[in-house]
Amino acid sequence: MFNKLLGKFSHDLGIDLGTKNTLVYMADKGVIVNEPSVVAINTRTNEILEVGEAAKKMIGKTPGHIEAIKPLVEGVISDFEVTEKMLKYFFLKVHKEYFSLVSRPRVVIGIPLDLTEVEKKAVEDAARSAGARKVYLIEEAMASAIGAHLPVIDATATMIVDIGGGTTEIAVISLGGVVTWKSLKAAGNEFDNNIIEYIREEFNILIGEQLAEALKIGIGSAVPMDTPSEMEVRGRDLLTGLPKAVMISDKQIREALSRTIIKIVENIKTILETTPPDLVSDIYERGLYLSGGGALLKGLDKAISAAAKIPVKIVDDPLTGVVRGCGLLLQDKELLEKVVLSNSIQ
Repeated sequence: MFNKLLGKFSHDLGIDLGTKNTLVYMADKGVIVNEPSVVAINTRTNEILEVGEAAKKMIGKTPGHIEAIKPLVEGVISDFEVTEKMLKYFFLKVHKEYFSLVSRPRVVIGIPLDLTEVEKKAVEDAARSAGARKVYLIEEAMASAIGAHLPVIDATATMIVDIGGGTTEIAVISLGGVVTWKSLKAAGNEFDNNIIEYIREEFNILIGEQLAEALKIGIGSAVPMDTPSEMEVRGRDLLTGLPKAVMISDKQIREALSRTIIKIVENIKTILETTPPDLVSDIYERGLYLSGGGALLKGLDKAISAAAKIPVKIVDDPLTGVVRGCGLLLQDKELLEKVVLSNSIQ
């Protein structure tokens, strides 16, 4: 009875607890939070200074007593206390902005396919400690497919590749479950690291992750583009220790990214080889769907299609696929019961 009463005064939320960004979805409002998964803390007082975008801007620029923490690594909670504080901040922000009397929501959270039972419990506990009334866990690949309005309950194959910040989830879905899958620790963060390593090796220049991400978004691609492009890179010369600037071309960034792209493509091929023949037939007919922020890398769909010999489509608004799927499940109790992970049913 008390839970029902709380439900009338709180807003239920879908959450994509990502390595790079945390997104929050509310029914009838859509995506209402899309901020970096970063928390800035004063280590002297244990006080939270900033969360999200403002905290991200502090990375690499903080004095000794301030720490900008990324509490999730490769989709897994690495700092429970900071994750709890980050979620609590977002819960309170949502309920303050949308005039709720209490912040005790039901939440559906997308998680990587390969989380252990201990890691799943850590996600549930962090959400509960932050104020969630009920917590439902759903695989990110399944959430992405639901967010893209793909037929996950039908007796037909849906193949989805969700490239997030910390993990790439490759899954074949049929009849409301994941038939074959692979979770890779190769995604957006590794793309950024590829660029940092390449510039260090080729030019003896050290750059930060924010510049690497800007290069990836600005001139990064998986296949040659019609119009060549370049960007100026400024960093520290490792030989002299002084600032140095060079021009980097899209071809060089493509070379830097190729190692991780090849890894993703090879694992897609492996999943196709281990998928039951009848489902493979569906995939070759309907194609593969790309989701997640990594799907926005220019030409990635063409590179995968050429290597795997199947059609590849990018879902609408791939950045928000997981959180939209989580949000839609809150409005469809029957579908939620079919696809939610059994240990999170409450």
